[in-house]
This record gives sequence, C-alpha cells and structure tokens, in this order.
Amino acid sequence: MPPTIKRQQHPPKKEKTRSVTYRLPVKLVEEIEAEAMNHNISHNVMARQILEKYVQWDRFANKIGMIPVPKKLLDSLGIEMSPEEINETINVIKPVIKDTVLFIKGKYDLKRCIETLEDYMRASGMKSDHRIEGDLHHFIIQHELGSNWSIFTEQLLQEIFKEFLPDSEMKCQTTESTVIATIPLGGDFSEHEY
Repeated sequence: MPPTIKRQQHPPKKEKTRSVTYRLPVKLVEEIEAEAMNHNISHNVMARQILEKYVQWDRFANKIGMIPVPKKLLDSLGIEMSPEEINETINVIKPVIKDTVLFIKGKYDLKRCIETLEDYMRASGMKSDHRIEGDLHHFIIQHELGSNWSIFTEQLLQEIFKEFLPDSEMKCQTTESTVIATIPLGGDFSEHEY
C-alpha cells in the first residue's frame, strides 16, 4: 500500500491570546474592514495576518536589503536569462540567502533555510506547499514567472539541498510556472521544529 500524502503543518494556531486595544484612524480601520470583507474573513483575522506578516518578514526586509520589484520586471528579466546568467545569479544569491537566514533565524541549517524561503514566498505572494509522502518531502512552488525562473528555482534548491545533504538526490518536475522538488528527508522532518 503506497504511503499517504500529508501536508506539512505550520506551527499550531492554538496559541495563547491576549486582547489589546489600539487607537487607529477611522480611514485605516475602514480599509482593513473592507479588505477583510473582500477576503471573507473577520477584520480581527485580517489584522492578525497583517501583524504576523510584519513580524515574520516585513520587519527584516529593509534590514537585509529587500526591495519590492514589480513582477513584470522579473518576468521580462527571466525571458532573457541565459544558462550562464542563471548560474551567476545563483552564485550571487546563495550567500545572500545564508546571511538572511542567519539574521532572521539566528542560525543557518536546512530547517531554518527552508522556513525562511517559505516566509519569503508567502511575503512575496508566491504559492508554496510542503507535502510528505513516507520519507519523501515534496516542496511545491508556484511562481508564475516563466520557464527560466523554474530552471533558476530548481538549480537553487539543488544547491541548497546539496550543501546540507550532499548524499541525497533531489528530483524535480517543472513547468513554466511551477517547480516540485522531491527529496527524502524522513517522515519526522519539519522545518518548523528546531
């Protein structure tokens, strides 16, 4: 019987809570309430999501030199990238990833690296998922930036996993907008527990 596929759970949401009151401009509250209604969630949930994004990513973004870049710009840059330019970009970005993980998480290892990349993708609006099938872990990334960015993502993940697991083999499936990286990490591996 084939192993069942389960999704990697993020840290439990049953956290201790505390009520707080903030005095905010009426216009800001109205905007948050309208946005919450558009997403069919309460304004309390919307405010929590905003604050969680700030705590997990936004407060670090400026400190680590992140700037917002229009998706169209990345899209057009990707079309022109040669295999050599993809390799050069990976060589430039690898030490940036290491510095970022060290700064945000306080240590550099595979779990913290994966968690930081997930935080980045969530903050950037990319869709990602982590599914477990027995010992195999499937990391699904939907970037919607074209085939060269899929090649870039695949090669970057290869480099990251090779650094920490030199004897493991990662397999990939790619399309123009999606990368699925599969690697054996064991059934009890969780990037949220370190």
